[in-house]
Parts: sequence; structure tokens; C-alpha cells
Amino acid sequence: MPKPSDLDLSRREVLIGTATTAAVTSVPTAVQAQATGGASATMSDVPSMAKVSFTVNGILRELDLDTRTTLLDAMREHLYLTGSKKGCDQGQCGACTMIVDGQRINSCLTLAVMHQGGMITTIEGLGLPGNLHPMQAAFVKHDGYQCGYCTPGQICSAVAVLDEVKAGIPSHVTADLMATPQLTNAELRERMSGNICRCGAYSNIAEAITEVAGRTA
Repeated sequence: MPKPSDLDLSRREVLIGTATTAAVTSVPTAVQAQATGGASATMSDVPSMAKVSFTVNGILRELDLDTRTTLLDAMREHLYLTGSKKGCDQGQCGACTMIVDGQRINSCLTLAVMHQGGMITTIEGLGLPGNLHPMQAAFVKHDGYQCGYCTPGQICSAVAVLDEVKAGIPSHVTADLMATPQLTNAELRERMSGNICRCGAYSNIAEAITEVAGRTA
């Protein structure tokens, strides 16, 4: 009589084999749970905490944070600076833009612990009602917002853009890399392209930034 091959296994035999394998592999987990009083704790279940200090809007702040906390969540959930918005949480919309050590960043893509000792400016640090930053005032004047959700990131980014131009930092559309960039319409739109306005107030935003640029040139 011919010897049966592996392909001759019945469905019943396959199910029995699968159940046996599952039972065997679950033994270490069960033993671990018994040793820990019923809790199958693993290293990933235990948060790693760190003390972080940075200067936020001119004030030294010290926080004990889970090392996985983003800079955006540190500002919103721990310091209650909710002006910076969580739009896409993927670095695509720019609503969370902050100015860190003089450069604009998407705060949803960076960890708070990476900015130990850093200088952080959120929208709350630029100006206050009754004492607006020139860029904030220009956005109001030119109606550079509609729903307002993206506006804090737009304004922080716009302030940083003017500093970039003043510092001579080129963009992807700068024709002469050796010359000081000029804030043309193409330059402005390229530099602000990472900030999405779902309401479509782009022309008004451009007018507001251009006006402030003209005053500070």
C-alpha cells in the first residue's frame, strides 16, 4: 500500500495540528502571567518617562513626559497651549507649525524629548489680544482665515518665512542661489506650500504676508 504524502492530510488532522501548536506556544505566556500575579506585562507595556525642560514663549517649563510624547501633545495636553492645532497628525497640513530655535517645524512629527533646552514659540507667544504681532494683525485686516483652524500654523510659518528670506535662505523656486531671495508671489507660495487652508483663503494669506514683508524690508 503506498505511503500517504503530506498532501493527503485530512482537514481534521490539520485542525488538530494547529490547535496543538497554539496550546504549546501559549505555555510561556501562561507561566509568565502566573509569575506576575496574572498580569502578562511586557517591556512595551511600561512607559519610559523623562524629565524635559525647554523655554516656551519666554518661560522656562519643566515636564515629566512619556518619551513617546510629541512636541505638539506636550504643548496642548501638558501646558494647555491649544492654539497649535492637530490637523492631520502626519506632517502634511502645517496646522501644528511652531517656531523652534528659530526654525519652523511640524510639531506633530517631533518628540518633545528631542528639544531639551530648546526655545519654542507657539502662536500664543507671538502676540495677545490688544497687542497683536504684525502678522496676526495683517491676517485680521486681510481676512486671511475663514474657519481659523489652520491660522495659528499659517501665522507661525509666515513669520518664519520672512526670517528665512531675510537670512538669504533659498527655496526650491529661487533662481539665483547666490543672490538674496526676493519675496515674489512664486517664492511666497512655494515657502507656504506646507500649510494647507481647507477653506481656500490663500490669496488673502498672501496679501497679509506681503504687507508685513513690505513693512519689515
